[in-house]
Amino acid sequence: MNVSSLLQDLHLSSSSPSPLPPITELLPRLQQQLIGAAGDSSKTRSLIGRLEQLFQTADPDRLFSPESGWAELRSTYSSLIGALVDSAALPLCQDDSGSLSAASYQSVPSRAVAVSSALTALLEQWAGLGVARGGGDGLLLALAPPICVFAVTHFQAQPWSSSASRAAARRLQEALLRAGGWRDSAVLLTGDDEGEDRGILGGVLDILQPQLTKDSWQRCAAVKLVFSWTLLQVTRPSLSPHLPRLLPPSLLFNDHYRPENVVLGVCCLHHIVLNTPAADLHQFNTAEVVYQALFKHLSTGEAAVVQPVLSCLLDLLLVFEKPPSSLGPSSCRRKPSRHDDVLRLVLTRMEAEHKVALRRVYAAALPLYIHRVGVSVCRHLQRVERVVLGYLEINDPPEETSRLKILEALQGTIRAAWPRMERRVHVLLRSLLRLLVDVSQDSQLHDSVRQQVMEQTTVCIRLLDACSHGTLQPLLQQVDSSCCSAEVLGCLAAVTMTTEP
Repeated sequence: MNVSSLLQDLHLSSSSPSPLPPITELLPRLQQQLIGAAGDSSKTRSLIGRLEQLFQTADPDRLFSPESGWAELRSTYSSLIGALVDSAALPLCQDDSGSLSAASYQSVPSRAVAVSSALTALLEQWAGLGVARGGGDGLLLALAPPICVFAVTHFQAQPWSSSASRAAARRLQEALLRAGGWRDSAVLLTGDDEGEDRGILGGVLDILQPQLTKDSWQRCAAVKLVFSWTLLQVTRPSLSPHLPRLLPPSLLFNDHYRPENVVLGVCCLHHIVLNTPAADLHQFNTAEVVYQALFKHLSTGEAAVVQPVLSCLLDLLLVFEKPPSSLGPSSCRRKPSRHDDVLRLVLTRMEAEHKVALRRVYAAALPLYIHRVGVSVCRHLQRVERVVLGYLEINDPPEETSRLKILEALQGTIRAAWPRMERRVHVLLRSLLRLLVDVSQDSQLHDSVRQQVMEQTTVCIRLLDACSHGTLQPLLQQVDSSCCSAEVLGCLAAVTMTTEP
């Protein structure tokens, strides 16, 4: 179908001898038709399909001809793209639940496919034309933010998308990158390395920010996902200048009552911590605000929340202070630090924790924190001992994750605080010997898991023997086959034949 037939079909034929009226006259008329058909889904899809055909068949020089100036052309295309995007907009939630039924999104995927295809056709015409930078480049930079937000909204696997709409949105995003010569989405947002200001992050945030207020961000389920995707593309040093606009939404998500939103907020905050210089985080007390926002989550009972919080805090603590392990033996005489505060709370929570998922999360984090505090773990030896004894008593099938991590934590503690461990040797030894016997008799354990637990237990006993200057070896040599299996005897023999830790 040629352009003239399309115009007649759309009732847009012109008395002008040219088959195509000036684009700044034609597009507003198309836009009005699109807005007028807002209540009729089939008519809207038909109009978008005809618009796609127009973009595919029209002369690119006429589509992007700045006859009335680039400013008017930018305004015209921006209005049209806004109408297109609105025609596939997600329904809004009327309360703060932030979620709608799948039936509410039933018509969205087909409309998203149509809009993605039309915008892809437009961008492919632009890429084929190769408009020079200057006014033409400004046109693309003005149109790219809403197109990017639309594509990101629909290429994610969510209730409002289908396989077809996700594929169409990804094609749209790829067409946008080709049209502007951007290498990837990160460069699209922040600009290239040549120092040219061709990033669209500011424009994307201009679109998202009105929807990211305390009262409105939960009304549209997609806005938090688009924001988090955008944030995670931005790395150092590009993130710091936009920190005042990126931090507040992240804190909003972090403060929500739903665990999935909290996890999203923590991931956003962690990315900010990793990609913002410490000096910038200290400005306006930003680091302290983030620390308090994270620290409170250590009292929650959600394993999915605690795990990313512990990981983020481990990196955030380095913004406040040097790791105690880097300060040498004198660090145990220094005043307690934030590292001590976090480790103390973790150990306190571990002692009373009975949920398997949370026990695994805490056990996985403990070796990292003990390694970080180094000899300063001496301040926490009583709590560490109680946690080790408690966690080694309870099995964690099928992989014995908690026990293995606690054994790793115990090894780190012995190596860091060995002068203080001698008085605790016999209590820990009894627990470790009991663990060897229990594991050797557990027929449900896989052989590889059993071997790993017994090897790590043997390492702990060897380290305890070194701390006690070899006093354990005579005791271990008295154990005979009437007390335990050959496997246990083999582990003990490995200790008594070793003179060094």
